[in-house]
Amino acid sequence: MEIRLALIGLGWAVRELWAPRILEHPGFTVVAVHDPDPAAAAWATDRFPAARLLRDPGELGSGDVDLAVVATPNHLHASTAVSLLEQGIPTFVEKPVCVSPAEAAALAAAERTGGARMLSGTAAWYRADVMALRGLLPDLGPLRSVELSWIRASGIPAPGGWFTERRRAGGGALVDLGWHLITLGMRMLSWPRVTQVTGAVSADFLAKAGAEATWRGDSPDGPSHEMAPKDVEDTVRGVLALDGGPLFSVCAAWASHSARDVTRIVLEGADARAELTCTFGLSPNGVDGSLVLHRDGQAEVIEPAREARGTEYRRQLDHLPALLTDPGQRGVATAEVTRTIDIIERLYRSAGAPGPGA
Repeated sequence: MEIRLALIGLGWAVRELWAPRILEHPGFTVVAVHDPDPAAAAWATDRFPAARLLRDPGELGSGDVDLAVVATPNHLHASTAVSLLEQGIPTFVEKPVCVSPAEAAALAAAERTGGARMLSGTAAWYRADVMALRGLLPDLGPLRSVELSWIRASGIPAPGGWFTERRRAGGGALVDLGWHLITLGMRMLSWPRVTQVTGAVSADFLAKAGAEATWRGDSPDGPSHEMAPKDVEDTVRGVLALDGGPLFSVCAAWASHSARDVTRIVLEGADARAELTCTFGLSPNGVDGSLVLHRDGQAEVIEPAREARGTEYRRQLDHLPALLTDPGQRGVATAEVTRTIDIIERLYRSAGAPGPGA
């Protein structure tokens, strides 16, 4: 049985992450699309000619689709998803799912009211190397520290467009890259209570020429975009104290002094230490991955299955039907979103920066 999809918002995430994998996947068919930009709508109807072109997401009824994918600009994620969920339409919301605790509460209420499932996630959870790292957790003993970082060399998305405007993006590198890191790390720890948060943000690269993510292909078009404020952070550093657990540190940067884009996850336990080095996402400026287990003075190289860049997005798609039908998943995503946005807001507050809900 095919899952009938509606794509709401047809920007970079749909063009580069969703559409290529849906087109090659036998389990999904796109039956409706929406974007206020005529060029984006034309792009979608060219690739999904049988899909209904919606003037407004509100035209969808609960029996029209099996899942709506919300990939609008950040500030519209929650309001769009709430309206769909209240109509009883299962909805997958791209990150950041919301930009305030109030929006997280509204999403949870809409899921209860409409009776439909809200889904979200981070594709990195389905990477072969991350799954191999997760498999090492029992070997590490009680965890003492968890370190997660995602540092791009030059990766500011669409400088001068909505990504760098706090009003529409909700924040910078913290809500864009940090959302993934926080979700991933806290999932591995089964979401312990966060007792203390310390954060710092900076924007040293936001105005520098050459710091943009040219590989994304989403550079701003026209002077109106160039005039948009650049009032978000390009780098965040944070430390979380967890109730009865390890010290948890996170660093996310859109741009840096580095030559390559690098993601690192380091799990330090009483019995062993695991270090994963890789590059999340689709950046062509990544590094060759490695996973090493250190124990008793010895380093053991773990060899996860080699896979093509972006395979994790296909694997996430593969899991959606089960998530839609599993009764145990009701409320799981909204609870995770509530915890994630709480941590993000507390990091901004500690840094003295305007939070997503400001």
